[in-house]
Amino acid sequence: MTVDQMSPVADRPSGRAAASAAGRAPATGRRRLSMTARRHRAFYLFTSPWIIGFLLLTIAPMAYALWLSFTTFDGISPNWKYVGLGNYRELFNDPVTWDALGRAGLFAVTSVPLSIAAGLALAVLVNRPIKARGVFRTLLYLPAVVPPVGAGLAFKLLFDPNSGATNGVMTFFGFEAIGWLADPYVRYVLLMTVLWSAGNVMIISLAGLQDVPRELHEAARIDGASAWRTFRSITVPLLSPVLLFQTVTGMIASVQTIMPMLLAPLQDTSGITTIPQSNYLYMMHVFAQYFALGRYGYASALLWVLFVLILIATGLIFKFTSGVVFYNVDPEAKK
Repeated sequence: MTVDQMSPVADRPSGRAAASAAGRAPATGRRRLSMTARRHRAFYLFTSPWIIGFLLLTIAPMAYALWLSFTTFDGISPNWKYVGLGNYRELFNDPVTWDALGRAGLFAVTSVPLSIAAGLALAVLVNRPIKARGVFRTLLYLPAVVPPVGAGLAFKLLFDPNSGATNGVMTFFGFEAIGWLADPYVRYVLLMTVLWSAGNVMIISLAGLQDVPRELHEAARIDGASAWRTFRSITVPLLSPVLLFQTVTGMIASVQTIMPMLLAPLQDTSGITTIPQSNYLYMMHVFAQYFALGRYGYASALLWVLFVLILIATGLIFKFTSGVVFYNVDPEAKK
């Protein structure tokens, strides 16, 4: 037998070597599978606090509120009944609900652009190379750290028609005192509380401004563009994702505001807290149904309608701004 005839036999592994090689392949597969399983376990382990909190503190309350919206439950009495869509039919036929929703929408349309404009102006101001820039940033952001309850009570004391500092200063200079916490002036006080906490918007806008490439500003300056033209044609388009985020979150926060309750004056005759008509927003209507009238089912229906309306409004905002929002990376691009 020649060498060439023997070579195929010589190249074949022995029985023991073949068995050893066959045994190693499944072991490698098991090791790879165990590594993948360990990664999956680690992922779910680290995300489990958020998942559990989301299920228990978000999904479960929403599901419970959805069930309540089909009942006449008042929170105390066991004599409640299932009414189906009765609460929703009453909601859509209630003019008070629609008036409160309209005032909430008007407040959102007014307050959100004002807060974004104020925060952006402050961000542009503190982004300039000035002395003690960090001190100015801290001082302008401090009002945003104040809790809403504290800010509301402070504004209530400041604009109190009888003993407030605002009327005191006005009468000192010979002006007539104004009932700031009554219609129609109380709506302006509410807007002031929104602008008071514009530091949150300022911080986010400042982060966006610092992400704008300086080379673009330098090129525009060389081309002879004015500061306003540079801001309008370069800065604002590059800030458009930030502005979109602030618009959506500001809209959601504004329609859920509960600040009018803190600004409401007390009636002198009966001591009952009342809300001026111009500040009776949607969430105040929900608050009244829950805690003043004990209509948990109807109030839950109000909240679920608001949830659906917020989803629709957010979708419309994304739809109508898709052509004017500039992303450095195309969000629709596929990897």
